[in-house]
Amino acid sequence: QVQLVESGGGLVQAGGSLRLSCAASGSIVGIYVMGWYRQAPGKQRELVSTISSSGSTNYADSVKGRFTISRDNAKNTLYLQMSSLKPEDTAVYYCNADVIVWNAGRQGYWGQGTQVTVSS
Repeated sequence: QVQLVESGGGLVQAGGSLRLSCAASGSIVGIYVMGWYRQAPGKQRELVSTISSSGSTNYADSVKGRFTISRDNAKNTLYLQMSSLKPEDTAVYYCNADVIVWNAGRQGYWGQGTQVTVSS
């Protein structure tokens, strides 16, 4: 019913930048909170950042001042601008959305993930 498709991952040197995107499509009436999570090899998935429908943001301490989350509500698209990247930012980044689905109510969805690799 709803699909989240991430893009923008890749390989970058330490200190570089990347911009991730997550496009939501399907039977969407509205979207509440959207967020980015990441999972490094051998580690649990962790919160990176979230943004509400009104634009209130939240960041993990490890990315504050380096990452910026934003969204385009008209396009149902989420972004993550990542700057001053560090090797420890290497992970698969996942998009998450709290969606109001037509004829199905409120449901949570995950994207398939996009790999971000930061070389030292």
